[in-house]
Amino acid sequence: MRRKTFDALLTASGLILAIVLLSSGVLLWWAHSFVGDQVRTQLTQQQIFFPPKGEATASPAIGPYLNQYAGQQMVNGQQAEAYANHFIAVHLKESGGGLTYAQLSTKARANPDDAKLKAQVDTAFRGETLRGLLLNAYAFDTMGRIAGFAAIGALIGAGVMLILSLLGFTHLRRVSPDAVLGGQRPPSTH
Repeated sequence: MRRKTFDALLTASGLILAIVLLSSGVLLWWAHSFVGDQVRTQLTQQQIFFPPKGEATASPAIGPYLNQYAGQQMVNGQQAEAYANHFIAVHLKESGGGLTYAQLSTKARANPDDAKLKAQVDTAFRGETLRGLLLNAYAFDTMGRIAGFAAIGALIGAGVMLILSLLGFTHLRRVSPDAVLGGQRPPSTH
């Protein structure tokens, strides 16, 4: 195979790869921005505020995770995860005696006249629903951040491949049309 043909194929492949990486990077950045904006918008509309430092956050199961956000409005996935796992979950465990909604509901169905148990079931249902929604916000926020890192990597890769392709096109002009791979010249035809 002629060296010039081989170099042209590699250079063209590099340019195609640069275009693919650029397209991927742009789409990943759009996903990062979209997810981040949606999570922020949805959490902001919920108007959830962290309790101030004090009695509500004195527990070692709560304070170390929530005090950093004391008094702030919840606006991102990390905050949603902290609130769900270290505020709601702790209170649900206390109010339900360590039982989950499913366990409390089973007990309530077996004892339908117990008003206190019915109230615990209602509280557990609401709390676990809110906790699940907040953990979904955390998951989407995490996926959005990962998309942002992937976008940066793809855009850097696109830039590197574009530079290498441009260098390849420059190199193509310098390669002798008679050169072959391995440095041997093709046999003469006369």
